[in-house]
Amino acid sequence: MSTILVSSDALAPQALELLKEYALVFTGKNPQEEHIVALCREHNPVAMIVRYGKIGAAAMDAAPAMKVLSKHGSGTDNIDKAAAKERGIDVVAAAGANAAAVAEQALALLMACAKSVSRVDARMHAGHWDKAGHMSVELDGLTVGVVGLGAIGQRFARMAHGLGMRVLGFDPYAQSLPDYITTTDMPNLLREADVISLHCPLTDENRHMLNDATLATCKPGVIVVNTARGGLIDEAALLAAVQSGQVMGAGLDSFAVEPMQPGHPFQGQPGIVLSPHIGAVTNGAYVNMGVFAARNALASLARRAVTA
Repeated sequence: MSTILVSSDALAPQALELLKEYALVFTGKNPQEEHIVALCREHNPVAMIVRYGKIGAAAMDAAPAMKVLSKHGSGTDNIDKAAAKERGIDVVAAAGANAAAVAEQALALLMACAKSVSRVDARMHAGHWDKAGHMSVELDGLTVGVVGLGAIGQRFARMAHGLGMRVLGFDPYAQSLPDYITTTDMPNLLREADVISLHCPLTDENRHMLNDATLATCKPGVIVVNTARGGLIDEAALLAAVQSGQVMGAGLDSFAVEPMQPGHPFQGQPGIVLSPHIGAVTNGAYVNMGVFAARNALASLARRAVTA
């Protein structure tokens, strides 16, 4: 029986059923790269369901039978895709499987920033009633700039449109967009948006797309939401922009280094709402991502078997 390695401690039952013809080996949560390499060397899996951990050339070389790396999610930045291509290993993602969950998290973070939810909640629990001095942001009629118009970005754009927001979008690869999304270039999006929400993959070209220079071109008081990848934002630049008031609020679900360590400058900073990369952690998304990842792995293995 061939083996599939799962870089996690579990899969949804529906995914396990799809993979029942294979022996499954689980790495556990947050495995170190050397542990993944050791398991590859021991079991020589034909495929890997990738959730946690970095998958680099060493793991691929330790498993000469490896045919496919199937991501349990939409972002594949923890897989060395260049190394996989050199070795003829397919890399596939569960595109769209977590779209509803992540878009909802982005909307929740936007609302938390616009309505000062964290601050007023903490004050209420401390026994205060700050109605007289409170003023929140009304989103109706404002412009949201959506960066990345894949399944998640389009889902979020639809929600924002439903709130009465004008939607600008930037994605050089997007096609067949709904008519309520007006496409533009990135500089114009930064200038016009009252809210910027990031939904694109992290690449060498867009790393730190929000930095000192680009944040300075935004409207004063802009809200920034990131449920994509932490590396899209220069964290020191964002912190300075929040402290100066150039950025009114930032709702963040992903960070340059995860898990966030104690003492991170964002911790305790007014105007920054934090969540621990949980946008896709819902009951529905967990099942969808597991099933998509399993189906993608099986489809790739079947195709490779036919062409072998």
